[in-house]
Amino acid sequence: MTPRENLLRAARFERPESIPMFYHINAACWHHYPQAALQELLAKHPLLFPDFVPQDQVEPLYAPDATAGTPFTDPWGCVWETSDNGIVGAVTGHPLATWDAFDRYTPPDADSDYDWEAIGASLTAARGEGRLCAGSLAHGHTFLRACDIHGYENIILDMADEEPRLPRLLDMIEAYNARIVARYLACGVEWMSFPEDLGMQVGPMLSPAQFRQYIKPAYARLMAPAKAAGCIVHMHSDGDIRELVDDLIDDGVTAMNLQDLVNGVDWIRTHLKGRVCIDLDIDRQSITRFGAPAEIDALIRSEVETLGSREGGLTMIFGMYPGMPLENADALMDAMERYMGHFA
Repeated sequence: MTPRENLLRAARFERPESIPMFYHINAACWHHYPQAALQELLAKHPLLFPDFVPQDQVEPLYAPDATAGTPFTDPWGCVWETSDNGIVGAVTGHPLATWDAFDRYTPPDADSDYDWEAIGASLTAARGEGRLCAGSLAHGHTFLRACDIHGYENIILDMADEEPRLPRLLDMIEAYNARIVARYLACGVEWMSFPEDLGMQVGPMLSPAQFRQYIKPAYARLMAPAKAAGCIVHMHSDGDIRELVDDLIDDGVTAMNLQDLVNGVDWIRTHLKGRVCIDLDIDRQSITRFGAPAEIDALIRSEVETLGSREGGLTMIFGMYPGMPLENADALMDAMERYMGHFA
């Protein structure tokens, strides 16, 4: 079974051969750790990194909003800054910090912002090689986009005050996103992602009532064409989103990426197991960062046994960032490879 077939079977509860496991190394790691040590870890774990080829020097490409010392203005007019190459920055300049310029504000054009010819060629190549054909909106595509443009506090206060210009801004954002979804579907994607952080350490970034009034309807409209096309509808959110997951499933989400310990593994089992494919985001805050290797192994085994099934419905992903001991990175890679075949 190819990785594509295995992933789709897991997402569709069609008895995959193994639990799909993904280990992502943030670009900043390549200048925070000795490169030789990182490459040794990748070479040691071929199940996680089957395409790894050693390099004399890894030169990661930093996204414009993750390049230190160079403020980046995105197509919406938001100014991004970061202090560490590879780490996505924060918006330090909101083009609509006040509503004064709203009547003159022009949204960007999704057709010209993306190189659709190159995207189409890439997806055609993926299809021909038996790889997953996937599309995605930008991370932070709706609620966070509005916050980037207008400011988080302003957005929350405007929701509370029912500011009449806010729906008009959200309509602009939705129209842009809808065009991207349509273009990806025209390219024949089979997996469409809608990544947007909605949670804080405790609770969501906006109230459930605010989400249902302002954001949920847009999500439903954006996801509906992907669902109608037979795509896996994948949603990512960091943070505590327990109060929002029913709404997200109602919108059409069929694979949900959420953080394990923030939301609680037992809670995830009770509320999500069997309803959607759980794309479990492995802890980056406590055990993998500060625990012992044996604790890391126990964490992954427990999560697999609690949330997994021979029928599928579980995938797992970890994002490695600077600060994690290399010993722990090694232990986590070992555990992910060890338990991916737990139900085989």
